[in-house]
Parts: sequence; C-alpha cells; structure tokens
Amino acid sequence: MSMKELLDEAMKLKPEERFTLVEGLIKSLDEPDKKLDEVWAEQSEKRLKAYREGKLKGVSMEEIFNEE
Repeated sequence: MSMKELLDEAMKLKPEERFTLVEGLIKSLDEPDKKLDEVWAEQSEKRLKAYREGKLKGVSMEEIFNEE
C-alpha cells in the first residue's frame, strides 16, 4: 500500500481513531534507537579519551553561557 493510499484510508477513520493512530505513530518515533545510542556512546568515549590525552580542549560553562 502506498503512502497516499494509507493516508486516504486513515482519513476515513473517525476523529478519535485518527487521534489514536497519530498518537501511536508519534510514540513510535520516541522509542530508543539502540544503534544511535551505540554511536553516541562511541563518540563520547572518543571525545573523553581525546580530552584526557590533551588532544581536545575543554570549554568552561561560563564560555558556553556567555551572553555577549
């Protein structure tokens, strides 16, 4: 079924059924993505290692939130 056909069918639902469908779709986007979590964890480890080895400079909180 194409996206257009799926949307056409969804539009035939009662408003409360469409709401439930939309709510379910939105919730599915909020589910944790294990692959993405692995990528972020790997990147964090690399950055921490680089910082500890002096290859990466830290930025103070004051610099980050400086509102000039």
